[in-house]
Amino acid sequence: MPKIDLLQEALQALQPQHLEVLDESHMHSRGLETHYKAVVVSEQFAGLNAVKRHQKTYACLGELMGQIHALALHTYTPDEWSQQGVAPASPTCKGGH
Repeated sequence: MPKIDLLQEALQALQPQHLEVLDESHMHSRGLETHYKAVVVSEQFAGLNAVKRHQKTYACLGELMGQIHALALHTYTPDEWSQQGVAPASPTCKGGH
C-alpha cells in the first residue's frame, strides 16, 4: 500500500472533519514517498496548542514517521478551519539535487 494511503488511514484516528494528505516528494531531492503535507481539521485539537496538536498527530502515525523524511503538519479546529479555509503553501526545497 502506498505510504500516502497509510498516512490517511492512520490519521482517521483523529476523526477529522477535513483531511488532506499530499505527497510533496517531487519538490525535494530525497526520492519518492519521502515528503508529505497533512492538513487535519479535528475537534480533538480544541484547547490544544500547536505542539500538543502535533504530538497527538504523531502518536496516531506511530511507526510510519520512521518511514518518511518529512511531514508538514497543519492542524486546525473546525472553527479555525471555517475562518481560514486553506493551509499555507509549502516552501520550495532548499536542498541540493
